[in-house]
Amino acid sequence: MSYKRILLKLSGEALMGERQYGIDPKTLADYASEIKQIHDQGVEIAIVIGGGNIFRGVAGASNGMDRVQGDYMGMLATVINGMALQGALEDAGMPTRLQTALKIEAIAEPYIKRRATRHLEKGRIVIFGAGTGNPYFTTDTAAVLRGIEVNCDVILKGTRVDGVYTADPEKDSNAVKYDTITFDDVLAKGLNVMDTTAFTLSQENKLPIIVFDMNKKGNLLKICNGETVGTTVTI
Repeated sequence: MSYKRILLKLSGEALMGERQYGIDPKTLADYASEIKQIHDQGVEIAIVIGGGNIFRGVAGASNGMDRVQGDYMGMLATVINGMALQGALEDAGMPTRLQTALKIEAIAEPYIKRRATRHLEKGRIVIFGAGTGNPYFTTDTAAVLRGIEVNCDVILKGTRVDGVYTADPEKDSNAVKYDTITFDDVLAKGLNVMDTTAFTLSQENKLPIIVFDMNKKGNLLKICNGETVGTTVTI
């Protein structure tokens, strides 16, 4: 395997599958199957998942809700998704731990770096819920922060598109995909990979990002085998 320890970032919207909201059990099972392939190869896996399929603090704020209150609601949505993913992974035979930045002892461990690292070393998949535990920060930022803290080799951002393009491929048929691109070029061209805080944090800590289509079977295993899939953002 090309990577010993990865941070897999999944969007909450991806869990909807063909639904309009909520969680699609088939999508969860498909993701668990993809993750099992690399877990069986000995890759140490940390996961951060968004909560957009349930609630977004930014959306709540745009409708008049207090932003801080909305962001905390969004954090709880990521915990719900984390529990759902945990169940799917364990059904597929993988040991897991759910750690949260907000204390919810009845269902998850509090986030402790040393404990998380030890779980990874023992082959347990660690799911980080509740973002950073602070409002105004996205789950992209949480993913990069946790990836740095537990010494991951790479951030794998699983999305519904197969990489970074010169323009939005869903709107511009002439958009061209990059196989590799530097952090500086992403910023210079104004491309959207992650939110600015997360992206800058990743750049400063020299943590590469790979953007790929998580819904295409086998992509996750190919990346961990060192094959070129999606777009790699390098220093």
